[in-house]
Amino acid sequence: METLADLGEIELLHRLECYAPPGQFSDDTALVTGGTAGLLVNSDVLVEGTHFSDCTISPYDLGWRAVAVNISDLVCSGADSVIGITVTLVAPPSTPWSWVASVYDGLYEALKACDAELLGGDCSAGGERLLAVTALGNAGPLRLHRGQARPGDILVTAGPHGLSKLGLALLRSETLPYKSAIPIELRYRAIRAHCRPAIKLNVMRSLLTAHPPGLPWRAAGTDSSDGLLEAVRSLCRSSKCQAILNRLDLPRAPGWPADGIWDYWCLEGGEDFEPVLSLPPTWAQAWLRAVPDAVRIGSMQAGPATVLWSTGEEIANVLGYQHFV
Repeated sequence: METLADLGEIELLHRLECYAPPGQFSDDTALVTGGTAGLLVNSDVLVEGTHFSDCTISPYDLGWRAVAVNISDLVCSGADSVIGITVTLVAPPSTPWSWVASVYDGLYEALKACDAELLGGDCSAGGERLLAVTALGNAGPLRLHRGQARPGDILVTAGPHGLSKLGLALLRSETLPYKSAIPIELRYRAIRAHCRPAIKLNVMRSLLTAHPPGLPWRAAGTDSSDGLLEAVRSLCRSSKCQAILNRLDLPRAPGWPADGIWDYWCLEGGEDFEPVLSLPPTWAQAWLRAVPDAVRIGSMQAGPATVLWSTGEEIANVLGYQHFV
């Protein structure tokens, strides 16, 4: 089996050139030509043992996921097209070349899905595998800031939450809460959501077409990479508003268990990479009609930057995941 130690840096870079436009790897920088509205840039890192493992994701799906998580941030900030990405690969010398090739196959297919390109990057030996991605996109006419929510807005999201957490639990063969029965269709959907998250460019473009004529271009948005509850809290903190969520309106997938702890898997599971938006009511209603899986989850009102149930209690964290802990 060929390893990176067998190949060396020059041969490795030579083999990776086929995933990029001709000549793109010839220099240490990439010339990017984009639109006139501005350039949006995002960086993210996937670390072995923290964000992925061979036990739960294939190298191909890891490549797809590395693209999808970065594009999610671009789209949820208002990018209407993606230019491309740079990738830094860190891996032990004993890493098989076949693993790297499969990762880049996944990267390539995800980039093709959004008409984007691999712009370059770097490679280095290291004690653990790591993918650091920087993504570049063209800003569209709507700049989605977290600080643009206002009292009276409707909170909406583009799809169900909790699927990625359920998918990871299934891949790890974890014991599920209360030994809940999970329909087979939900199992397949959850595993796919974790391994190959959808790229939501079309969903966000529909936000532009649903914009009511004469309404100001003012909306707030973020993605739910750290969970639905944290996404809503970030809108509250930046906009200095209070959010009200209705438990009955949580964005659950068909077949989602009804036990209470499953509401928190939906709220705090994380890595669903769905847009979470605060929109004026007429815009929200038009968008909900345009996007089949879109869900109204609550509203914004004047008050402290907290998230409450519609019954008045503040929503507390139950699952308790934190970075660096």
